[in-house]
Amino acid sequence: MRVRLPGFVLASLVIGATAVAAADRPPQDLHLVGDHWTAWNPPAVPAAAADSQVHIIVKGDTLWALAGKFLGNPYLWPQIWEKNQYILDAHWIYPGDPLVLGLNVAPVDNLAQAGAGGPGGPATGEPAAVAPPPGAMTPTQAAGSPVPLGAESDIYCAGYVGELDEQFPFSIVGSEYDTQVFDASNYDVRQGKQVLGRYGAPTTVKLGLASGDIIYVDGGKAKGMTPGSLFTVVVAEQPVTHPLRREVVGRFYHYLGRVRILSVQETTAIAEIIQACDPILVGAFLTPFQPEPVPLGRSTAMRPVNYPAAAEKLQGAPSIVYARDDVIALGADHIVHIDLGEQDVTPGDMYTIYRENNRAGMPPVVLGELAVLSVHKRFSVAKILESRYLIRIGDRLDPK
Repeated sequence: MRVRLPGFVLASLVIGATAVAAADRPPQDLHLVGDHWTAWNPPAVPAAAADSQVHIIVKGDTLWALAGKFLGNPYLWPQIWEKNQYILDAHWIYPGDPLVLGLNVAPVDNLAQAGAGGPGGPATGEPAAVAPPPGAMTPTQAAGSPVPLGAESDIYCAGYVGELDEQFPFSIVGSEYDTQVFDASNYDVRQGKQVLGRYGAPTTVKLGLASGDIIYVDGGKAKGMTPGSLFTVVVAEQPVTHPLRREVVGRFYHYLGRVRILSVQETTAIAEIIQACDPILVGAFLTPFQPEPVPLGRSTAMRPVNYPAAAEKLQGAPSIVYARDDVIALGADHIVHIDLGEQDVTPGDMYTIYRENNRAGMPPVVLGELAVLSVHKRFSVAKILESRYLIRIGDRLDPK
């Protein structure tokens, strides 16, 4: 049984660890450096500027916790790893080794101040990385610097698989292009769209709204709405049936974009669309925007095709359960949803994608690999990084 431990990298387990979040076993070639044991070759005197801070690792430290303590944000842990490249696998750091901290650290962008952006995301650029690369990497595999595993739009335009009847605090009740009051009786909550004509209400000048358009929201001072607040635009779409279990497991909620509240009245508010992933409709829901930095990872070789996971290991393994627009032929750069939630994975975890072989005694086929970008309660958003053949809904996943 795999045990999920808190924190993304382990300092307290130096030897004897047998079950870790994303590493099957620690490095075995420990050696004595000064007065402590380590798997790495730390510099005697860290090469750093005079104003850099050097921390000596103690039992219980993690890069995640140290980034929170010294840099003010645990999501900046890759900045520490990047400065200490003698650490070849960020899952394992050792008491007694030195860490350079605090030099040339770029804070996560304050997305609350983001300006209007097009379909690819806000104009302020991509935020800093969020999560650790998964899997125990050998020194050869760990070569190279961490790189973003996706783009900001992969997270903020992906949507998520949630419960069947999730509730949202606000909705869009009109726009400057409407001269007719929104009628809630003509709105199908389950489908997330108005039951109207093909082009909306008869008096609608523009149906699909985009960046820069002004909208009206059904929340004001009475509901705690404040100017400057950011909200994600959501529509509830079709139920999701698990491809292997053949049972409904949730509903897909599509992110259409992002809005900023400009002014607030007692029971209503005026807002501007600052990002549109897809055309935004009157009647769509609003949920408070949650910034999610893009995770980093170091490029490693894909699982060798002649050394797949055992077929028994993949029985009951997690799988790809959904892709937008009912896409069934998937490949590199596609965004998918997997049946692993917040208790199972963290952003940045990587998985090898397999197809089980129907022929008795034949091994599974290595199809490609994906990385987890955003984690939700029961399902997560992932991006296919590499594919050898077409990938399908229902293909199995094994931690890389």
